[in-house]
Amino acid sequence: MASEVQADYLNELNPPQREGVVNTEGPTMLIAGAGSGKTRVLTYRIAHLMRYHKVDPFNIMALTFTNKAAREMRERIEKVVGSDAKNLYMGTFHSVFARILRSEASKLGYPSNFTIYDTDDSKTLIKQIVKENNLDDKLYKANVVYNRISAAKNRLVSWRDYINNPIYAEDDASNMRPEMGKLYQVYVARCYNAGAMDFDDLLFNTNVLFQEHPDVLNKYQHRFHYLLIDEFQDTNISQYLIAKRLAAVRQNIAVVGDDAQSIYAFRGADIQNILNFERDYPDLKVIKLEQNYRSTKNIVEAANSVINKNTAQLKKNVWTDNEDGDLIELIKATSDNEEGKLIASSIFETKMQTQSSNNDFAILYRTNSQSRAMEEALRRNNLKYRVVGGLSFYQRKEIKDIIAYLRFIVNPNDEQAMRRSINLPKRGIGPGTIEKLVVASAEHNKPLWEIMTQATNHVGGRGGKQVEEYVNLIKSFRLTAEKKDAYDTAALVAKNSGLLKELYADKTIEGMSRYENVQELLNAIKEFTDDQEREDKSLAAFLQEVTLLTDEDRNANPEEAITLMTIHMAKGLEFKYVYIVGMEEELFPSQMMLSSRADLEEERRLFYVAITRAKDKLHLSYALNRYRFGRLKACEPSRFIEEIDPRYIKVNRKFSSTAPLSSAESYVTKNFVNNMQKDKSNRKFASAPKHQPSADFKPSDTSGLTEGMKVEHPKFGFGTVSVIDADGANRKARVNFDNVGEKTLLLSFAKLRIIED
Repeated sequence: MASEVQADYLNELNPPQREGVVNTEGPTMLIAGAGSGKTRVLTYRIAHLMRYHKVDPFNIMALTFTNKAAREMRERIEKVVGSDAKNLYMGTFHSVFARILRSEASKLGYPSNFTIYDTDDSKTLIKQIVKENNLDDKLYKANVVYNRISAAKNRLVSWRDYINNPIYAEDDASNMRPEMGKLYQVYVARCYNAGAMDFDDLLFNTNVLFQEHPDVLNKYQHRFHYLLIDEFQDTNISQYLIAKRLAAVRQNIAVVGDDAQSIYAFRGADIQNILNFERDYPDLKVIKLEQNYRSTKNIVEAANSVINKNTAQLKKNVWTDNEDGDLIELIKATSDNEEGKLIASSIFETKMQTQSSNNDFAILYRTNSQSRAMEEALRRNNLKYRVVGGLSFYQRKEIKDIIAYLRFIVNPNDEQAMRRSINLPKRGIGPGTIEKLVVASAEHNKPLWEIMTQATNHVGGRGGKQVEEYVNLIKSFRLTAEKKDAYDTAALVAKNSGLLKELYADKTIEGMSRYENVQELLNAIKEFTDDQEREDKSLAAFLQEVTLLTDEDRNANPEEAITLMTIHMAKGLEFKYVYIVGMEEELFPSQMMLSSRADLEEERRLFYVAITRAKDKLHLSYALNRYRFGRLKACEPSRFIEEIDPRYIKVNRKFSSTAPLSSAESYVTKNFVNNMQKDKSNRKFASAPKHQPSADFKPSDTSGLTEGMKVEHPKFGFGTVSVIDADGANRKARVNFDNVGEKTLLLSFAKLRIIED
């Protein structure tokens, strides 16, 4: 009978997959290459435990990273074992441990019905605390404070540890936020007093619970006989320590992941968890799932040739029995605007030739701001699309904020535009003042703009004066709009309104993304005014075009659409036809990811993830020129293009610009037509070895640092101080590092170990 039960699902598996299912005892790591069927192995492993080994589902814990993944796994297990699968302890890390925390809340002094604060709740509370402590809300932005506290919790740094850590204190002082530790302390106290935990507390407090209450840990160690973790490469320190503690007694821990798809370091994911897993489990059984069932041979081999350039990785040989398929096609455009047009044309032709659905196509990009050119081109070709993981470009808040200013300049009676723009950035005009203006307009039967120009007659105190200042600002913008084109006006608005400055000051990931989006809007307006065939280049004409572009067809079927998303959002998905756009230096790889070997290798893993989303056909595109900050900037093709083995790639002549050869086009021709290699000597970190900090690394007091001293930096390695620039608190040192060359460091911020002779 048992063999008949096994035959249901084991016969569907290849030998390594089968091994991953039936070897259920002891620590196991399944290294699952892209498209290798890891979800099937994980679900069948759980089903095998229940059906063949008769393990009670209450004794199995399975952890995932998305509710969708957990739901799909449970459904697949139910097909094998029936409704008993509902009793599995399965879900995301946060949902599973929230369940445990509710049972054990009293041990930590929380009520069992504690509230879970979402991000908005947390940021609202932080704003209140900042205000109550009379701190500058421009320096202590809720976003910045929240992200700092979140990062500390994910590293298991309590508020006490934070306050007593001189490195954190020095870091905060150098960023002019010396009260960050106090805010962390007060925030934790306020959450506790309110009987609330935030998202990060669900993991942080689980670690506290298991560390401070051995009896509780012991209970769950003996309850859960088997622990399984999906997407293990995405775990952070907090998640790994919980798993390690739970599995300590029986050591039946099985992790599934792919180090080549570790792309979430910015969220706290630590690739070392998977790279060093064997260190914690010497008896670890490693099973490699290397057969790719998703992609063609050319796509699989191209992806391998790229990821093999990384030094920090678990070696595997991903292969496929699928057909060779088409070569990867490289599309060259003269500009980002043309890039969108060429890709839209390519998609249209492929649809006509293959009778493919819109759902078969995906356009992937490094940053959200790149969607704008793609969206406009797809709309012009009447191709339905959906933007995943974010709003359509023109629906994003920061874009709508700027557009509101532009609309009010063109139509000063646009009440909604006024309501949105009048207090952005904050200028002390509250909802009460706005309502008084609207009421006065109705009572006196006068246009809103006319009432606003005489605001002090209708609104007393500071509010009326602030409104009139805003009116004068709008008047100055209107004068510009009457004389200048749409771009000159919009650029002036972005600068003089204060919106661009406010976004630039926000150095969080979200803030930088919003700043890039506004720059992309200005690029779009610049392209509009640079169009030689367009007669009317006024602001009113641009707004009319934008309005038509964003007037979505409500009857469109959302299931039948081309997918636009960032590569981060695409992880775990697959499409027949994939277009990876913006393959240019400083865009992909991102300029922000060129400061270390580790960052560059994460960017390469991101490219690997993008390549392996494609099943049948992959296109890469780049622009010779791209609008940045309102100027057309010459671009260099990404280093990642040349890292693909030339056997698997070709230049698409039909859907590429016919512009005369530029240096960039010569580069592509040299690499892929003549199969030559470009000199990489000018590339950052082309050959610099990764530095591992010394075991005894500890930052030194650099107040006595002098020229000629030898130092060690945790990322840049060993070097010699060449110049000291003494300027009070901004004291700097120029250091010649052995591996990465010269760097200038702010000593109040840099972490240097002085090497004593």
